[in-house]
Amino acid sequence: MAGFVPLSAKKPSTVRQRKVNESSVMKWILIGAAVLVLLWLIVLPLVVVITEALKKGWGVYIEAIGDPDALSALKLTLLVALITVPLNTIFGVAAAWAVTKFKFRGKQLLITLIDLPFAVSPVIGGLIYVLVYGANGWLGPWLQEHDLKVIFALPGIILATLFVTFPFVARELIPLMEDQGQQEEEAAVMLGARGFKVFWKVTLPNIKWGLLYGIILCNARAMGEFGAVSVVSGHIRGETNTLPLHVEILYNEYQFSASFAVASLLLLLALVTLVFKSWFTRKSQH
Repeated sequence: MAGFVPLSAKKPSTVRQRKVNESSVMKWILIGAAVLVLLWLIVLPLVVVITEALKKGWGVYIEAIGDPDALSALKLTLLVALITVPLNTIFGVAAAWAVTKFKFRGKQLLITLIDLPFAVSPVIGGLIYVLVYGANGWLGPWLQEHDLKVIFALPGIILATLFVTFPFVARELIPLMEDQGQQEEEAAVMLGARGFKVFWKVTLPNIKWGLLYGIILCNARAMGEFGAVSVVSGHIRGETNTLPLHVEILYNEYQFSASFAVASLLLLLALVTLVFKSWFTRKSQH
């Protein structure tokens, strides 16, 4: 009897060990499943893009990305991003400031409108602008009388890109500013600060990393947008084709190496965006 150990004394340790083993097995199963999905959906397509782009050698690759139409598409893509991202940044900051710092009638409607592009297909967004600014649209005759062109021109591409990208900055800032509250701004006002000075000295330092993160997401969507821009651009080579549209045209013409070469430019821009996104995420968490 001296060496007898009650069964109840062994149970807690055994149960805990079993739970640890089960959780460890489940953890590695989930990690393995996640890795397989990422390899299948992300890594494999990226490898295919790079492989197909270089399939016929560096000479064909350089010729494809140096083509005047490809360079024109690249310039247009960067120009659209250069215009839309600052505008959406201003709107996003103003909208987040209004939603989180003030109480007013229609606040919920404003939040709903901010989220609208997430719920509406980009193709529908582009079609809306065609119905408004197209030749047979509501403002089409007036635009033709004044020799103004929106659809199948740069203004239409900018409007469509603005529509699909304007939620990103606001949606990144609203929860961040709600969590921070208004105590610091109220203290600054009590000390004599007003308006823009409160924003510049108090609010902006607290939201700067979230703001930069939202800008990066907005820029990535602006450069990669296809659906809305495809509707309003007219697919005019060398004039209204962005990089995604130029890739589609080359692929439909069976110029596979050239299409993958131009797609690799988008991949490069995406990788640069991803590097900045990761850096801003670490900074914001810190």
